[in-house]
Parts: sequence; C-alpha cells; structure tokens
Amino acid sequence: MTLDATMARAFGLEGDAWQRHANPWSVYTRVPIPWLLAGAIWTRTRIGRWSLVPVGAVCAWTAVNPRAFPPPRSLDHWASRSVLGETSWARREEVPVPPRHRVAPHVLGALSALGLPFVVRGLVVRDGWMVAFGLAVQSAGKLWFLDRMALLYDEAAPAPAAATR
Repeated sequence: MTLDATMARAFGLEGDAWQRHANPWSVYTRVPIPWLLAGAIWTRTRIGRWSLVPVGAVCAWTAVNPRAFPPPRSLDHWASRSVLGETSWARREEVPVPPRHRVAPHVLGALSALGLPFVVRGLVVRDGWMVAFGLAVQSAGKLWFLDRMALLYDEAAPAPAAATR
C-alpha cells in the first residue's frame, strides 16, 4: 500500500468520502491549513498555553474537512478533478498510471516537503521570513502537485466518469 493510500485511509477517505472531498469548497478550504497552523503555533509566545485552542481548531478542521461538504454537482472544477486524480495516484499499485504521470508527483511531493524544515526552524526561532519562505515552498509544491493530479484525472479517468463532466 502506498503512503498516499495510507494517509487517505487515516483521513477516512474511502469510497464515497473521496466524492465529498472532491467538492471545490473542501479543496479550497484545505489550502490555507498549513498557514493557519503555523499562525496558531506562532501565537504561543503571546498567549501561552491558550495557543493550543487555535492549534486544536486547525487540527480538528483538518480531520473533518474531507467529509464536511456534499459531493460536487459537477466535476468541471479544477479542484474536483485534482482530488479525483489523487484517487488514481493513491491506487497506482492496483491500477497503473500513464507513464508520463509517474515522476512529477514524487518530485512535487519532495518539493512540498522541502519547505517543512524551514517552517519548523522558523517557528522554533520565531523568524517570520523563514516560516513564510517554508510555507511558500510547501504551498507551491502542493498546488503544483494538485495541478498534475487534475491532468492525471483528465487523462486516466474511466469513460463513464469522464462522460458526466
């Protein structure tokens, strides 16, 4: 089982849950989560232990978000196609993805992960520019990854699903 599939299961993304997560509202309200979490952690020196309240709220939203919205009425949205492309990517051991889509997701996942050490170090030493740089790298990698997943969905979607678009 791939890491992507394991994480999807951890967030309860099985069966119809992927359809709910494909709602553009689900995608677009997930994008700022790393920034909100960093901001919540940043408040620790100002509000002390009370910073656990916003940290907990962001973590709770992260857990609830994939199932908080109804399935989309249409799959014409880039966000919907990106999430459904992620389903294909997560199942790549069972259903192979086209050759041209096999490298970029790994590279973009690594790019996204490259921002994390800057975020962590910046939060520890309270360097806002370092945090912002790390979050920008992480966000760029993730959004580019989502764009590749939309392309994967457009190319690899089964005919009946593509016909509903």
